[in-house]
Amino acid sequence: MVGSSSEDDESLTKPLGRCSVVFYGVGHMLNDITSACWFTYLLVFLTDIGLSPRKAAIVMLSGQVADGLTVVFAGELIDRFGHFKRWHAAGSLLVAVSFSSVFGGCLPCKIFGFSSPLLETIGYSLFAAIFNIGWAATQVSHMSMVNCITMNSTSRVVLASCRNAFTMVANLSLYGVAFIAFNYSTSGKIADVENEYRWIAYISIFIGCCFVGMFLLGTKEPRLKQEAHASGYVRVSWSYWFKKIIYHQVALVYVLTRLVTNVSQSFLAFYVINDLKMSHSAKALVPAIIYIWSFIVSIMLQELNWTSQRIKAFYSAGGLLWIFSGIGILLLPSSMNSTMYILSIVIGVANALMMVTGTGMQSFLVGEDLDGCAFVYGSLSFMDKMSCGLALFILESYQKTTPALGKCNPAHTCFSLTRYAVGLVPAMCALLGVIVTCSMKLHTVPLRKPLAEPLLA
Repeated sequence: MVGSSSEDDESLTKPLGRCSVVFYGVGHMLNDITSACWFTYLLVFLTDIGLSPRKAAIVMLSGQVADGLTVVFAGELIDRFGHFKRWHAAGSLLVAVSFSSVFGGCLPCKIFGFSSPLLETIGYSLFAAIFNIGWAATQVSHMSMVNCITMNSTSRVVLASCRNAFTMVANLSLYGVAFIAFNYSTSGKIADVENEYRWIAYISIFIGCCFVGMFLLGTKEPRLKQEAHASGYVRVSWSYWFKKIIYHQVALVYVLTRLVTNVSQSFLAFYVINDLKMSHSAKALVPAIIYIWSFIVSIMLQELNWTSQRIKAFYSAGGLLWIFSGIGILLLPSSMNSTMYILSIVIGVANALMMVTGTGMQSFLVGEDLDGCAFVYGSLSFMDKMSCGLALFILESYQKTTPALGKCNPAHTCFSLTRYAVGLVPAMCALLGVIVTCSMKLHTVPLRKPLAEPLLA
């Protein structure tokens, strides 16, 4: 028995193999591809079909609030009962069923036989909330699995890095579909706009569901969680985490990182079309470049042996790159709009550095406290969703009050709320994130062996 236990401990601290990492990494593809569509095109879509910026912001906020509340609820239940894969499957099913209605026509309008701005807002808000409930259940189950799959600190960060790499694949898939749709779209009628985005949603769901199937077939229910319940471990209370300074520091860094990526992504399409006067297809091409470079960097980061100091150094590097990019976005005139493609490369590198290390900090925070891992990921996601939802609501609500850019001299910079949202807000969040990261003290879970081989060679 002692020998068997020793062998089990050894297997849990050994680096994971390629297949285990890849099967885990693809499990968030449906969430990622629908999330990319949600943050990049929802506000554009809703304003294109006639909703006011404030009503579009209400739809976005309703989804974010539903998401934030669900991650806490789901996290608590997962900590109590486990069953990561069941939560993941149920959430994925809800996402697949509801997402097409978020970008489809107003279903309540069709049911009641009439249309009004209020009914449209209620209809889109309802399906936005349902979509985000499923999205949150999938997210918290998938993220909290990391600490229960392995005790190896490097493998935990590699799992997060692989997940981030496939996030880039999901985003690139979306932008490839969107580029084709936007490049060949000629009509501006509301019905054609709805049909255009509906097909983007259908194809996104199909791609994501294929990868969810791979995850469910190729990934086993984590042993560590099962063993914890079998051994009668006492569940870690919420107050245990709240008393830790490092919990609040990691939470703040994670929230700031999500604000950097989500706020910039949500207003990027407005920025390239309205402020830089780029072509219609640029609202797919520019984010695609960002995610190509994020994917490349995420793959490279998987080859590193991660320590707490390296996590902090790479996060700080990503934050500084975003500050540089934010200044460039803020000052870039429309006559030099081709420079945006260069800035997109820098943003892609910065996003990967910040997201991989920001997520990796959560694994370092949890350490060996496996019975509280879902709460940690759920509570941090709650703060992320609420802060992003409120930020986007405020910014989008005031967008209609900003002056028109039609008379702006292309050779000069004309400041708008969109420019501040894409450049200034993310840069300030990145700066604060770097300051907090430099002040925190992360503790590395002891490793018996370093990473023996590249996991995605």
